[in-house]
Order: sequence, then C-alpha cells, then structure tokens
Amino acid sequence: MPEEISSFIIKHGYMAICILIFIQEIGIPNPVPNEIVLLYTGYLSFTHLLSLPLTIIVAILSDLIATLILYFVFFHFGNYIMENKPRWLPISVTRLKKLEKNVYDKGLTFIFIGRMTPFIRGYVTVIAGLLRIRPRAFLPITIISTIIWCTVCIISGFLLGPSWSLVGKNLLFSHVILFIISIIVIIIVIYFFKKRRTKSK
Repeated sequence: MPEEISSFIIKHGYMAICILIFIQEIGIPNPVPNEIVLLYTGYLSFTHLLSLPLTIIVAILSDLIATLILYFVFFHFGNYIMENKPRWLPISVTRLKKLEKNVYDKGLTFIFIGRMTPFIRGYVTVIAGLLRIRPRAFLPITIISTIIWCTVCIISGFLLGPSWSLVGKNLLFSHVILFIISIIVIIIVIYFFKKRRTKSK
C-alpha cells in the first residue's frame, strides 16, 4: 500500500474510503486497486481505527452508487461514448469485445462472476450497459455481488491483521490473496446456485 494512499485513508477515514472506491468504480483509475483498499480498510478495522460494520456499509454504498451510475451512463449513451471515446477514457475496446462475447455465451451468470472478479468488475458493468441488459436483471446481480465482494475483502483484511506487515508491503502478494479469495467466493456461489436449482427441480 503506497504511503500517500494509506495516510489519506487514516487521515480522512470513511470519507477517504468513499472517495477512493467511488472514483475507481465509476471509471477513473487509482494508483491502488479498490480490492487492495478494501483489504487495507479491513486491517484498519482490526486495529480499531475504523469500525468494521461501518466500513463495510460505506464500501458497499460507494461501490454500488458508482456502479449504477456507470451502468446507466453506458445504458443510455454507450454507443455515442464508444464512437467518440476520448483518449483518457481507460476502456480497452479489445477487452470489451472479449467480455461481450462471454456475456452472449454465458448470459447473466458471467455478469455475476465478472462482478466478483478483481480488475474486470468495471468492464463488466460497462458491457452490461452497452448491451442494454435490463435494469431489473442487472440490479439484483449488482446488489448481491457488491455486498458479497466488499464484505469478503474487508473481512479478509481484518483476518489478515496480524500478518499485515507482510501483506501491505507486497502488492504482488496482495494480488495473489485477492485471486484466491475470488476463486473461493466464486466456487461457493456457483455451488450454492447449483444446489438451489437441484432442489427446485
């Protein structure tokens, strides 16, 4: 975790969490991915500098509001934005086309899994808007995935509290942890849905 980011969070608390999560989820790149920010805020909750429940609530609301703004912008103005895309807009057309194919092939399941995967969550939101996925289908997926993802990342940071000196100084190690967390969460969610479908049949 870069010192300037950690100092910003320590100094401004929940407001800093809100700002950092919001601006990245809405499409503005941060020096540090939101997933690392969430892990760090979990660690600060471990040190009692922040309240764990309040941190989770602030993170969920910030992520959710930014995601919905991004979705509705691309839902209504997506074609115009892509045709007149400014150079500073951090959206790779190549990556979008790959994700678009996955959405066509796997439908809403891919959107849910994509929203639970680090580094492509924002792209999945953009794709959902561009493809004009209906709000009544996208909103439940977004709410559930946001609650799960923010809560799991923050609690993971809380549980990693005693070992944070190792995690916080090594971004590569943090990314590995996030990847493992993502895989575990996705497997649990898929298992839950499969079990639920089996029972319903």
